[in-house]
Amino acid sequence: MSSKYSLQGLLMSLTAVVFVAGCAGPGASSPEMIQKALAVDTRNSVDQYILGATDVVRVSVWRNDDLSISVPVRPDGKISVPLAGDVQASGKTPEELAYDIEQNLESYIREPQVSVVVTSMGSHEFSDRVRVTGAVAQPTSVPHRAGMTVLDMVLTSGGLSPFAAPNNSMLYRVVEGKVVAIPIRLDDILTRGDISTNYRLRPGDILTVPERTL
Repeated sequence: MSSKYSLQGLLMSLTAVVFVAGCAGPGASSPEMIQKALAVDTRNSVDQYILGATDVVRVSVWRNDDLSISVPVRPDGKISVPLAGDVQASGKTPEELAYDIEQNLESYIREPQVSVVVTSMGSHEFSDRVRVTGAVAQPTSVPHRAGMTVLDMVLTSGGLSPFAAPNNSMLYRVVEGKVVAIPIRLDDILTRGDISTNYRLRPGDILTVPERTL
């Protein structure tokens, strides 16, 4: 499945996670949902780049250099292209945007051929991050990198606090618009060398380490 992460959708998901994290610790998701979440490809940061506000694209129209421009995606999600006018860019792939521009140019150019290249990727600054919160030395948010694991995030955050309940940790991952809670046994990873829950991370993942109850 393609991971089309919009900033709005991510923020809604984060809000949901913050809410449940503050409600006495939610339980894990069903085994079926967990397996589905873990089956999502983690080799790449994103499967398909989706345009968003602050991205800059180079629009090239074959044999029409006067129509070829470099333009940012505006806050309203659109770009302005000569003759084609305002075209919705946010939420689309570069290929989809190129097709839409071609459709708008057909009234002016015979069989227009348009290519769109992203020259500055700013919209994924937050949606392509991974985060660790809770009982760690320093709650952390960092850009996702292919191959990142749960242990990498714990080490990046400076390790666990003395009050952590590491084997009760949860990894939250959004799959098809739903937040899936995946149990993580951090104590087993750190002290026993059991890496069975040292999962690879996806953009938008949140690792939460709870405090132990006294």
